[in-house]
Amino acid sequence: MDTEEEASGQMTDEIYSNGGDGDGEALSQQQQQRRPIISGEQLDIEAYAALYTDRTKISRLMFIADKCDNVSMQLEALRMAYDEIKKGENTQLFREVVQKIDGRLGPNYGPDSAWMDAVDRRADQRKEKLENELNAYRTNLIKESIRMGYNDFGEFYYTHGALGDAFKNYVRTRDYCTTAKHIIHMCLNAILVSIEMGQFAHVTSYVSKAEQNKTDLDPITVAKLQCAAGLAHLEAKKYKHAARKFLETAPELGNNYSEVIAAQDVATYGGLCALASFDRAELKAKVIDNINFRNFLELVPEVRELIHDFYSSHYASCLDYLGNLKANLLLDIHLHDHVEMLYTQIRNKALIQYTHPFVSVDLNMMANAFKTTVAGLQKELEALITDNQIQARIDSHNKILYARHADQRKATFQRVLQTGVEFDRDVRAMLLRANLIKHDYNLKASRKI
Repeated sequence: MDTEEEASGQMTDEIYSNGGDGDGEALSQQQQQRRPIISGEQLDIEAYAALYTDRTKISRLMFIADKCDNVSMQLEALRMAYDEIKKGENTQLFREVVQKIDGRLGPNYGPDSAWMDAVDRRADQRKEKLENELNAYRTNLIKESIRMGYNDFGEFYYTHGALGDAFKNYVRTRDYCTTAKHIIHMCLNAILVSIEMGQFAHVTSYVSKAEQNKTDLDPITVAKLQCAAGLAHLEAKKYKHAARKFLETAPELGNNYSEVIAAQDVATYGGLCALASFDRAELKAKVIDNINFRNFLELVPEVRELIHDFYSSHYASCLDYLGNLKANLLLDIHLHDHVEMLYTQIRNKALIQYTHPFVSVDLNMMANAFKTTVAGLQKELEALITDNQIQARIDSHNKILYARHADQRKATFQRVLQTGVEFDRDVRAMLLRANLIKHDYNLKASRKI
């Protein structure tokens, strides 16, 4: 493999350590000692669910039950969702989970008509009480009491799963907010319900409204708003914007936003979005050297290691981490639709970075490093070359990629010659103007006019 002079030694070593020729077994042992590869163990549903609270915990469990092919995992997720729903008052969600269980968990996890009737009866009583209180507040025109009344109605509807009505009541408090903190509280409630409904345009709007009151925002609230904005950008497939929001999230977030997102999610979402969208300099400055984000990465060692391996050009190890994480990432309620696209972008960036320092690359060695076939690798490279992301051409017979590096010496000579031409032109123009002034040509011409 021919390399440019300044990069030959170091990069060649890296290529060999990621699937090149040489003593493969010894190198493999060294890799394992330096960077342990995570195993493809199935998701620990109980530990995963413990990271969340309220409705998102139930939503995530039911999502896992819908997407997972493992029957035992499905039933475990449904059992935990059933138990969690019984702690609340959402009878509609209870009917859904009972239908999904379909008697597979025995009589203890079947329809409970007595519980549903009791909950519905209490709900009717509670709703009537809230309506009477709100009507009294509106009659007396007490703004703070009216605000609290609508707020109570929002919580009531949210608890019972009527998200649309909950959103309307939370938003109605806007007209009765008297302080900036009241507005921030209203925005957080609207954001929470909007995320549950999947209305991320509302999330972006209310994040902006809350951020207009910066002087009244405490660090935890700022972190919550960053996470909400990050989720909105992720849903819109604006991965670079999403990465920046998650990377800016302060460690004060902790477990304070468990009704929406866990600290581990911040590390995973932010890390993958950064890998897919940041260039090498940004990855170093905004991720690896980011002290605040490092606190999140410590919670997910696999993501931390794959980021470091990607930056260090240890692509084989990085792809191993990504491969082992993929099954669990596909069970994430926010990330599952983006896994394939993020993985494709990360892999393309790895291919581009691999080829960048070299004049020529052996496709057999490169295919070994990326754990693919030469034919498959060639198709990937052809797509990148066609898209103008790699400046190169492929020798299909000899299986070699030749880079189209600019001839620096030729480019320098061309710049010098161009500078000479421009200098000659400028001097001639100056001499012409000097002669015109010397012979008073301009003055004579003006007199004729």
